[in-house]
Amino acid sequence: MAPLAPLSEQPISEEETTTTCSKRLSATRSTRYSFRGWFKKRFSDNSSDLRVLLSVAASPLSPLPLPPKQPKKNAAVSSAEYIVQQFRATTRCTTMAASVKSMYAAGRVSLAITRQPSSAGGRRQHFDGCFVMWQLVPEMWLVELAVSGQQVVAGSDGRVAWRHTPWLGAHAARGGVRPLRRALQGLDPLTIAAVFSTAEHVGEKPIGGEECFALKLEVDPLMLLARSDGTAETIKHKMVGYFSPRSGLLVHLEDSLLIRTQTPGSQAMYWETNISSRIEDYRPVDGVMIAHSGRTTVDLVTFGVGLKADRVLMAQMEEVWTIEDVVFNVPGLSADYFIPPGEVQRM
Repeated sequence: MAPLAPLSEQPISEEETTTTCSKRLSATRSTRYSFRGWFKKRFSDNSSDLRVLLSVAASPLSPLPLPPKQPKKNAAVSSAEYIVQQFRATTRCTTMAASVKSMYAAGRVSLAITRQPSSAGGRRQHFDGCFVMWQLVPEMWLVELAVSGQQVVAGSDGRVAWRHTPWLGAHAARGGVRPLRRALQGLDPLTIAAVFSTAEHVGEKPIGGEECFALKLEVDPLMLLARSDGTAETIKHKMVGYFSPRSGLLVHLEDSLLIRTQTPGSQAMYWETNISSRIEDYRPVDGVMIAHSGRTTVDLVTFGVGLKADRVLMAQMEEVWTIEDVVFNVPGLSADYFIPPGEVQRM
């Protein structure tokens, strides 16, 4: 097996993006990548639309962390556990628990954003790119997304989750470590099963012409408080996974995040992000069923005092992704490769 590709330590120009993606996905993959010098440079930014797109869609997290080993039981949870057991059996992910210690995945993305889609002057822009993701089971992960000359990098060392963007630098996520949403899009069945093991079965919903089981996760008020600060309050965050009764697989994922923002001397504004993902093309990788393609749509809505309408759709976003490589048990991958950047460590 060839080694893993190194993480890029220099900016990628817009002209180089396609070439760089091809090299990362097809060239030899070396594990001798380094975080040193990663954040010493800043990238030029000529597209506010791309900033909005990457800020929202590049590396969102799951609403909830991985659950404790002895979750609280009730009737709704017990029903959900039966559905999750079917998912485990279908994906054969239980074999991962004993044998898989790390994972690498690489893929391509096609992104689009429409600003003010309801207005006559709304415009749509398209961007192409690629991503790579490393994971050390269960809570250490790292993802790098390169699109049109911009890179967004996010990671977790098992204690703190962080993200780096060219326009904001590196910063830690509030509220502790949570799984990466991209891993929940059919890429990591073991984490999917763990996260949804404490969900509530809230009925059925037609997805693609099939009545699918709906399992809901919702963040409690104490967790929401931990993710808030003086200028931004997280009001709600919930996720619903839809599992096919025919195949037992997770086929659709929806989550909604509502945040209230207010700065001194200004009126409060509310921002709601609704993300919906279709998950497709499950294929076996070393005997484990992994989703290899999908489509995510995002609606960014705002409302508050002084707006002409109660709710204003500010932007619609779309991501189409394909997975081109998945490797389990990456040689040489250790906790040292998931150390946060210095800016985060000093926070």
